[in-house]
Amino acid sequence: MPSPGTQLYFLALVPASPIYEHVQEYKEYVADNFASKAALRSPPHITLHMPFEWREKKEEQLINSLNEFISPVRSLNLILENFGCFEPKVIYIHVNLTEELKMFQQSLAAFCRKELNLFNANYQVFPYHPHITIAFRDLKKDDFQKAWEEFRHEEYEDEFIINQFCLLKHDGKKWNVLTEFSF
Repeated sequence: MPSPGTQLYFLALVPASPIYEHVQEYKEYVADNFASKAALRSPPHITLHMPFEWREKKEEQLINSLNEFISPVRSLNLILENFGCFEPKVIYIHVNLTEELKMFQQSLAAFCRKELNLFNANYQVFPYHPHITIAFRDLKKDDFQKAWEEFRHEEYEDEFIINQFCLLKHDGKKWNVLTEFSF
């Protein structure tokens, strides 16, 4: 729960069609077959800056500041390759950490620290590990083992170009894209 007067936000890359629908199908498959629905509470995405609290009355200031962010890259070629996991509850589609993605995420995180005073994203303790979650939090250990046994052998490859990132806002039940920023 956010503090009074604040909302939860985070920054992410949200793939366009048809990648969006492909990933959504995996999330729905996990929900239907392994009783893990938590991943359905957000659109398919690659997190750039983990959730943070922000005063809702200053939301326009946040959007205006993010509009001033100047990216060191003009587009990102993203490669999705197979599945991975964080035991005992998370299954995800692996995103290759290219030099361009790493540079973009680092410059956005530095901008957030310097211009927005956001210090909650500590990727020095937990290195940045881009992925698209298809199951997490509510996946029970037994179901994790069954699901992971299935997904560890599944092959998945896709590639796409993206030239925008998104600000997502939590409405109390799920995450929604609030604003898109081109880079």
